[in-house]
Amino acid sequence: MNRELKLALSYLRRYWLQYLLGILALFIVDRVNAGVPLLTGELIDGLTNRAETGFGLESIRAIALRLLGMGAVITLGRFGWRYFLFGSARSVERDLRRDMFAHLETLSMAYFNEHKTGDLMAHFTNDLMSVRRLLGMTVITIFDASVMLILVLWNMIAYVDARLTLTAVAPMIVIVIGNVFFGKHMHRRFLKKQEAFSELTDQVQESISGIRVIKAFVQEMAQLKAFARINAKNREKNLAVVRLVAIAIPVLELIIGLSLLATLLYGGRLAIYGQITPGQFVAFNSYVGMLVWPMIAVGEAVSSVSQGMASLKRIRAILDEQPDIRDEGDPAITGLKGDIALNGLTFAYPGAESRPALRDISVRVKAGETLAVIGRTGSGKTTLASLLTRLWDTERPDMLTMDGHPLRSIPLAVLRRDIAYVPQDSFLFSDTVEHNIAFACENAAHEDVVRAAEAAQVHENILEFPEGYATVVGERGVTVSGGQKQRISIARALMKDAPILLLDDALSAVDTDTEEKILARLRELRQGRTTVIIAHRISTIQHADHVLVLDDGRRAEYGTHAELLALNGLYRSIYDKQQLEKQFHEEHPADDLSGLKGGEAHE
Repeated sequence: MNRELKLALSYLRRYWLQYLLGILALFIVDRVNAGVPLLTGELIDGLTNRAETGFGLESIRAIALRLLGMGAVITLGRFGWRYFLFGSARSVERDLRRDMFAHLETLSMAYFNEHKTGDLMAHFTNDLMSVRRLLGMTVITIFDASVMLILVLWNMIAYVDARLTLTAVAPMIVIVIGNVFFGKHMHRRFLKKQEAFSELTDQVQESISGIRVIKAFVQEMAQLKAFARINAKNREKNLAVVRLVAIAIPVLELIIGLSLLATLLYGGRLAIYGQITPGQFVAFNSYVGMLVWPMIAVGEAVSSVSQGMASLKRIRAILDEQPDIRDEGDPAITGLKGDIALNGLTFAYPGAESRPALRDISVRVKAGETLAVIGRTGSGKTTLASLLTRLWDTERPDMLTMDGHPLRSIPLAVLRRDIAYVPQDSFLFSDTVEHNIAFACENAAHEDVVRAAEAAQVHENILEFPEGYATVVGERGVTVSGGQKQRISIARALMKDAPILLLDDALSAVDTDTEEKILARLRELRQGRTTVIIAHRISTIQHADHVLVLDDGRRAEYGTHAELLALNGLYRSIYDKQQLEKQFHEEHPADDLSGLKGGEAHE
């Protein structure tokens, strides 16, 4: 069985009863509908031959009541199948969207590095909409058209004339043959249409996210041109689908018109020669009109199935993705103390195996100690942070251990629960300041949030916001300054009160006075707990128990601040240049060298 079909059926099974009730209601509606032309024909024949049959007001009243009853059944039935079938399709869409989102959360960083946000968003919008149509309207269309076709053909043959039926249906056989060709081309064109929409979505998302950079570099026109190209491509791929439909629908209507013409000519002849009654002729023409819907429905169903299966293929590609980082942890490990060991740590990113980001690094940090990591840009500092949080895996499990356990043997939930991480790119959600700080803590008290903000030296700033802690920050924290964003992120990490605190260049946008206050509070709050500080400025890490100096992914130097200064090596070189820069600032306060961070100034 087709894999996409299996995926669809796995969700349909959850709502089999609703689908069954909806299809039953749809069948009742079709069954009753198919009987309406028979009553119309009976009424016409009765009125035509009333002198012979005694057809009078009572007979007309009886037929009218039957038609009224049939109308009531059709109304209730239509409500029923819409409620059950459309409702179930919406439920499947919700479940599929939830499962897609949950699965995305399990995928590794490599996947998100290779797939753009806009493309993923297109799966959650257009693709799911196509699947909902497939499992809702298309199911209705296929069943309704099939049942109506059978019932109408049966009534045409049984109650009117088999030869006339064959004459009416013969042109419509072409529709069935044409739909095979139509479906194949629609599937291919719709896939390209969805891919173009993904590109368009990604372009818009990226441009809006980077609007500050675009404006700062006066690149509005260049971005507009780039958008215009992708927009034109999206238009062309959509028009390719429209052109196919534009050809198919008129051809379909032409064939239906030929069928109606044949019915009028041949049916009229049979009625004139008395081989069928006027009532049968009128009923038959009504049935031919009813056949139009199943024939059109075939084309619509083929189009919807092609589009839905194409979208299911794209969705299945996401659900089939397997995370590189698997939870292989030992359930017996329920917590961490913070004893960290790097044992010949070597790591290369996928596709860059010839140039490892880290090479043969060995370091031991006991629980409760502070390790500082410093080095030039690109020396592997952030890579080390990613490995400690298991965003990436080392080739050998024993290269990186905590409390004597290889990281892979520690359950992911335990590892990430017991590490409070402030990444280099501080990310804030479009929510209140309080909710951002309490992000990892359910039912956090306001007093705890305030204490964390005070420790991060951002409490006074927050009080100056329009709504204080209830102020909603913009997307990615765009409405607050870089320093405020970093300090709010630090407060969020402190709220976890985790055994291990990992700061990845988390004070780069903070002035030195504020930095000193934050570090003093950290030393006070983190007594007996492990802290890893990655920084560019030596002022940030000079009080650490251990300082690791990285150079091109290698351990260049290792020791305390005083020991490293005495070596007169790379660390001393960085220190002297930063001291010179500090002295220059003090002597020339009007000169603006604020753009040079400590680690960048010496490069």
